[in-house]
Amino acid sequence: MTDPSPAALPATITYPAAERLDLVEHLHGHPVADPYRRLEDPTDPHTIEWSAKQDALAREWLDVLPGRAALGERLAELMRTGSVGTPVWRAGRAFYSRRGPDQDYPVLYVLEDGEERVLLDVTALDPSGRTTLDRWSPSVEGTRLAYQVSVGGDEHSLLHVLDVVTGEVLEGPIDRCRYSPVGWLPGGEEFFYVRRLDPELVPEDERQFHRRVWRHRVGTDPATDVNVHGDGLDHTYYYGLSVTDDGRWLIVNGAPGTVRRDSVWIADLHGTGELRPVITADQGAQCSAWVEDDRLYLRTSLDAPRFRLCVADPARPAEWTELVAEQPDSVLDAATWLDGTLVLLRTRHAVSELHLHDPATGEHRGAIPLPGTGSLHGWSTVDRATEVDRDVLWFGFSDFVTPLSVYRFSLSENDTTLHAAAPGTVELPSVTTQQICYESADGTTVRMFVVSEEQHPDLPRPALLTGYGGFAVGRGPGYSATTLAWVEAGGVWVHASLRGGDEEGEEWHQAGMRERKQNVFDDFHAAAEKLVVDGWTTPQQLSIMGGSNGGLLVGAAMTQRPELYAAVVCSAPLLDMVRYENFLLGRLWAEEYGSASVPEELAWLLSYSPYHRVRPGVEYPSVLFTVFESDSRVDPNHARKMCAALQHATASDPTKHPVLLRRETEVGHAGRSVSRSVGLAVDQLTFLAGATGLEFA
Repeated sequence: MTDPSPAALPATITYPAAERLDLVEHLHGHPVADPYRRLEDPTDPHTIEWSAKQDALAREWLDVLPGRAALGERLAELMRTGSVGTPVWRAGRAFYSRRGPDQDYPVLYVLEDGEERVLLDVTALDPSGRTTLDRWSPSVEGTRLAYQVSVGGDEHSLLHVLDVVTGEVLEGPIDRCRYSPVGWLPGGEEFFYVRRLDPELVPEDERQFHRRVWRHRVGTDPATDVNVHGDGLDHTYYYGLSVTDDGRWLIVNGAPGTVRRDSVWIADLHGTGELRPVITADQGAQCSAWVEDDRLYLRTSLDAPRFRLCVADPARPAEWTELVAEQPDSVLDAATWLDGTLVLLRTRHAVSELHLHDPATGEHRGAIPLPGTGSLHGWSTVDRATEVDRDVLWFGFSDFVTPLSVYRFSLSENDTTLHAAAPGTVELPSVTTQQICYESADGTTVRMFVVSEEQHPDLPRPALLTGYGGFAVGRGPGYSATTLAWVEAGGVWVHASLRGGDEEGEEWHQAGMRERKQNVFDDFHAAAEKLVVDGWTTPQQLSIMGGSNGGLLVGAAMTQRPELYAAVVCSAPLLDMVRYENFLLGRLWAEEYGSASVPEELAWLLSYSPYHRVRPGVEYPSVLFTVFESDSRVDPNHARKMCAALQHATASDPTKHPVLLRRETEVGHAGRSVSRSVGLAVDQLTFLAGATGLEFA
């Protein structure tokens, strides 16, 4: 395969015609136009025809972009590092995932008596590559495995139970188990899990909701499961759960939708089994809880937006005592028990740290040395039935130039060593990474990670700026083939830690939600301006990319400051903020954004809703929308409507600054194969490179 020359790009572009309705609704005194309402319906013949023409136009443009072959080969090579997961220990058996250099998906392994064997390979289950492994949980004795798979990207997990020794599937599929937690009882005959109610029992527009916690006996009809918890609570509640290894304590946590206000309940299964409240959602705090050595531990944001650790007697769960206080400059992310010592995971400005504390007094005992400045991805210790390595903590780690690997820390030796490296060997480019502070519009200090070949700006380069800024989701340093390929080609890659995330705790999150959402966009614009002022790039070389809530981010950025950005990739985005609640999981997000049904909140949404801010005669940047037809979270109609609006309005020359829509079928919002990931990244990066002057060779 050879790369085409730039001359192969289409000399003219005619955008497919979309029916433009004269539709204006008056909502709470606001006239709200929605000219492309018809594109909301994917079954409408007009939508089908228009989408097919958009497919053809996107491929006509994307397939002839220069650098595709070189980039595809390099991305595939950089992804050949593979990955390895943190082991989960059960009675001497270690369960872990690993993706080899030539594998599309991770494979689940079990290690016993020094012998490793494949336990579950979704590629063997489904050679078409449409099936993904969503979640797995071994029983207390390590003899059974509950696992969940979904097909075609829809994330509608099907639960099965596997005999670990024989490989026999003991039961399944049990449907309606989307990403369900599983809490095994000792003996491996029963477990608690989360499943939606029968869709015939609930209103049609609520069938993705109405979850309950159930108790199930392996091999019995799920219709006979015991409904443990959830009746009488809001139908949007999501639940997590855990059971102690001795089977005594059941802990359930829940929150309505994506709201960051938790309820936690605890039950003594050796007693009445009644779930009693530990904290309720009306207290307005986040909380996670677990029992260790007959103490109930609680990590909570109650009176501590950067979180603190409290303890209680599980028999009197409402009587808390603070064990480790909130720190003013780091966020407490998690805690675990290591051979009589508490280990706390903290992030300081999005960078992970591990600290040791006295479990009785909370006193700080020191820090665990980490391999570098990066991010932890899961951790584990041995269970009570495993007799070796009781003082060892395993944890996944990566940074911008370190593929996901597993390290082990020995408490007795006070030493961190590599346990399992990423299985593939890849020659990585030489890059520099740094965290830069800058001021947003209101004077708030924000930070961004900058990855480049040079420590300091030597000349303006094509830059790719990204971020998320919502739902208390943060992102620290991590290995990314797309980042390295962009920088290796001479570009600058930047991730901004915007308000709305959790990089600085819950106050940071709240500063970027609801009526304060504009802070997120201001933080993003300020990052772009800082890159230009410092000489890293220019507006003509600056591209932006974001997905999901990050798609909303870049959609708002290009409609608010079209002159500041040369090109945009907007993936699986939210863009019509007036009608987002009407589709898929949208109603869960009103706490984060506000609701159009509330007059004051509609005004917030209209102030930045990208679809409603498109104006005719504006020279918009090059835009590529990427959507996935099996997305069960964000409806692709957002991108369809926005694409039509921009194609109609933009004053830019379409042969220089096109507006394109790229679709994929049988792929959803989250998990995808490596080969599909490479294909998507090639289209996205060559599109941005073509608009900013970057050359892949």
